[in-house]
Amino acid sequence: MARISLIDYDTASPEIRAAHDEELRLRGRMTNMKRILLHSPIAHRIYAEWFTLRDLLRPALDDRAIWLLSLAISESCHAEIPVAFFRRALIGAGLDPDTLLPTADEALLIAFGKAIATDANAVSDEIWAGLKARYDEPVLVDLVAFAGIMVATAVFTNAVRVDLDPELEPYRRKV
Repeated sequence: MARISLIDYDTASPEIRAAHDEELRLRGRMTNMKRILLHSPIAHRIYAEWFTLRDLLRPALDDRAIWLLSLAISESCHAEIPVAFFRRALIGAGLDPDTLLPTADEALLIAFGKAIATDANAVSDEIWAGLKARYDEPVLVDLVAFAGIMVATAVFTNAVRVDLDPELEPYRRKV
């Protein structure tokens, strides 16, 4: 059970209701994590910048690469909700996350994701050189910021013990 309750839309402040409605308008759904974050519309907005950074990265990284990076971070953080979320994205695209063979670029992003999630000081010079050879500095800034928000998302869902959204249940990693 989550340590913080979901907002109650009917009794929420006008500011929280406006942020809720805007989230639904932009993305069409409201997850348990978002319903908790909306206790603070500013916190919700900061975490929602994940989508902004994802969009900025899209010219350099396709969705599959973004999902694999995000999955690597989520798995390294032992964050069940984001793991299920990105498994669903991959499966929805017709891919099997358990047998998928990453490209060289994706393997580099996975290594980066695992390193930054485990210990940001553990991003090796080799990984960094590989990233720098592939991406310009603005993309690198967006990539690190994106990974940071992904780590923060994992930390939030774990610390608050956000309940798994029912639609993610079929995508849980089978142990």
